Amino acid sequence: MKLLTTSWLILAIVPFISCPSLAQSTHALTSPNGKIEVEITLDDQITFAVNHESDQVIAPSPISMELADDEKLGATPKLRDKKTDEVDQTVEAPFYKRSQIRDRYNELRLNFQGNYSLIFRAYDEGVAYRFVTDRRDSLTVMNERVTFNFAQNAPVWAPYANVDDHSNYEPQLESSFENIYAKAPISQLDDQRLMILPILADVGNGKKVCITESDLEDYPGMYLNARGGENSLNAVFAEYPKEEEQGGHNNLQMRVTEREDYIARVPGRRTFPWRVMVISEEDKQLADSDLVYLLASPSRVEDISWIKPGKVAWDWWNAWNLYDVDFEAGINNETYKYYIDFAAEQGIEYVILDEGWAVNGEADLMQVIPEIDLQELVIYGKEKGVDIVLWAGYQAFEPDMENVCRHFSEMGVKGFKVDFIDRDDQEAVNFFYQAAKIAAKYQMFLDFHGAYKPTGLNRTYPNVLNIEGVHGLEQMKWRSPETDQVTYDVEIPFIRMVAGPLDYTQGAMRNAIRENYRPVFTEPMSQGTRCRQLAQYIIFESPFNMLCDDPSAYQEETECTEFIAAVPTVWDETQVLDGKVGEYVAIARRKGDDWYVGALTNWDAREITLDLSFLGEGNYQAEVFQDGMNADKVAKDYEKNSIEISDKMLTIKLAPGGGYVARIYR
Repeated sequence: MKLLTTSWLILAIVPFISCPSLAQSTHALTSPNGKIEVEITLDDQITFAVNHESDQVIAPSPISMELADDEKLGATPKLRDKKTDEVDQTVEAPFYKRSQIRDRYNELRLNFQGNYSLIFRAYDEGVAYRFVTDRRDSLTVMNERVTFNFAQNAPVWAPYANVDDHSNYEPQLESSFENIYAKAPISQLDDQRLMILPILADVGNGKKVCITESDLEDYPGMYLNARGGENSLNAVFAEYPKEEEQGGHNNLQMRVTEREDYIARVPGRRTFPWRVMVISEEDKQLADSDLVYLLASPSRVEDISWIKPGKVAWDWWNAWNLYDVDFEAGINNETYKYYIDFAAEQGIEYVILDEGWAVNGEADLMQVIPEIDLQELVIYGKEKGVDIVLWAGYQAFEPDMENVCRHFSEMGVKGFKVDFIDRDDQEAVNFFYQAAKIAAKYQMFLDFHGAYKPTGLNRTYPNVLNIEGVHGLEQMKWRSPETDQVTYDVEIPFIRMVAGPLDYTQGAMRNAIRENYRPVFTEPMSQGTRCRQLAQYIIFESPFNMLCDDPSAYQEETECTEFIAAVPTVWDETQVLDGKVGEYVAIARRKGDDWYVGALTNWDAREITLDLSFLGEGNYQAEVFQDGMNADKVAKDYEKNSIEISDKMLTIKLAPGGGYVARIYR
């Protein structure tokens, strides 16, 4: 029942007068620069809307959380009090695209009767909100209503869950979180399919909003679906697993066969994940966002001095295809010693043993095949200054991860690439945190594959150096010629990379123009030019970064190999120079005194003029790799030059599917 502001007497005399409700209230929050405004309305439900200057980014959208016993946080809310805060601080970011981040925001906390709160934060680059509960007893969360309404039928870049069966939601809740983007207005999206995050929406007037989440802990990940109407996207969450069975790839996965009717059981006192909206006036701002990292919980690893980012010589993509050697290449010590020798020659920090070093099908990392002597490889690598990393399937790692980490840490192994989790229900999300915690205890780092998008875990546990969650170069081993990886490459800096680092696994020395690409599993090629592969080491954020091709191929391409080996994997400073989603991107990154500039284009040749005024006064030298005169016909064609930079406006040319790199120094 609504309370009226007029007196009871006036109401009796003039019953037809409509009066506002005392229960309804509106609360506003603006970003520090004043451009973004969040408006929260409390009535019979809670709604929020977001404006950027005069443009509506998010139309009024409801917020609620359903608990057991039909309790609904956000229904007929009764505001107890509210608090505001202004924060301007610096956050250290040790293994990131910049070493320090300015963390500046305004915050509004709405505290409600029923011991729950909503926290909204407005940054200059976007908005986030989260639920907080303060209860003595544990909670069973049946569902959370997260809705993003738009003022128009917004065009969306949406990566669907990559499964063949989308007759209902259940099969889509187990995927590898790798897909290219479907671009369509909301009304034309497939409402039978789940979208994995992040997604990007064009809200008009040149502005876009990238939707994702941060600080996802002890809770299921969020999907979006277009079933709510032509201007609306709504959240879907995996229910908690009730029954599971071991199976999947080489018996390394746990497949959910039955689910509970709730999404999470959690402590009564907790914060919930942030719902994040990164807002841009220009596309290039998306590629420079720090919001997911800033919203994540601070580091829980006290001493991080032992964590060493770097590059890794990888075996699986190139199928151990060495040549001009006097031994049979394959999964054996002779082959891996060759990889170690190559890494040592190039100053590459790691060699990984991918799938095959442990007995296939047993899901037991203690059963090593007879062709491999791990201790010998660790010792051999250490003598050469190269450390060993091991691949591990989820079900081979998870059941006994404390013992696994202890055993291999004592052997001298430095980290694990953990693969085939392929879920983000509450149980799976908890695995990521537990694995990171235990690995840190034994001073081991992790690279997660078959994993959902980053949500800031790399800040909370800095030993998580990389996460896949991307349609990376491995897809070129089997994807059809119709797959447009080149366009995808110039979409992910503005969408997927907003969430955090990605293990794209670049570095191919066999390159193909569009009409020549074909999938060859054991001798794969990349789409686009050679310089594109070099540029991806600068464009893509990847603290633990693969060299996907084989040592034999790299030894024939010494100029390119030396450049790749020398490019840093973490940075002191980043400047996004230019870009447009799906068309091109140019980024400059600094490590120490040297700047590295990278650029990528789609299948259109183009000329870009880059503003290098950030370099400051004086003349600079640059080592440049650019697409060759005939790179539109022979993708591996490139030119290497040394140039002087005095004019701070640099014009570069890119071939179709091309790339450009420069190392700039005094």
